[in-house]
Amino acid sequence: MDVVDLGLGTQLRDFEETWELQRRLHADVLEGRRPDTLLLLEHADVYTAGRRTRRSDLPTDGTRVVDIDRGGRITWHGPGQLVVYPILRLAEPVDVVAYVRALESAIIALCADHGLTTVRVDGRSGVWVPGTPEAKVAAIGCRVAKGVTMHGLALNVDPDLTAFDRIVPCGIDDADVTSLTRSTSTPLAPATVADGLVEHLVRELASLRASGPTTVTRRDLEHIAV
Repeated sequence: MDVVDLGLGTQLRDFEETWELQRRLHADVLEGRRPDTLLLLEHADVYTAGRRTRRSDLPTDGTRVVDIDRGGRITWHGPGQLVVYPILRLAEPVDVVAYVRALESAIIALCADHGLTTVRVDGRSGVWVPGTPEAKVAAIGCRVAKGVTMHGLALNVDPDLTAFDRIVPCGIDDADVTSLTRSTSTPLAPATVADGLVEHLVRELASLRASGPTTVTRRDLEHIAV
């Protein structure tokens, strides 16, 4: 498995350029031209709307929203949020629910490493900090086409959470949004937690991948044309 850091801590990636990169890598993995790949990055500010987004979820001030081909509804990406896009072939029979649960388990384990208890919430995807109301610390939205995954997860490490105020995040209007930094009272950054999350993802995804046991190879920007 290749792990590619697209400039964590030094560069914010344009969403649509990265989406095009995902599509190219998806085609390469599908055709066997490259190994399973994890992309690690922070996006420049953007709202993205999945296939289930409703008009009532959208910003009321006319802020641009990118419509995309993942599941779920609207969310925000931007600085301080660690985004991971796994582009990998799932073993047959493909179990999308198990794949989403594996992503959640990796995030829950990473949060535990930093002393934060997080949980799943019935009927709601993502990872949550318990409370009244519950607060979402990570969102998950994925697509599986011909057995190969795209899109993935977004972990709020230390973003400006006011970006969520202009939307109904993931279509859920009775919950809060939080971050690792807010919930642990410890300053953290995407670049400092990324390695730990990769370790948990590799472990949780091992049994679901078509290629079996994982050898992780770290790549940089020079190995992938962006």
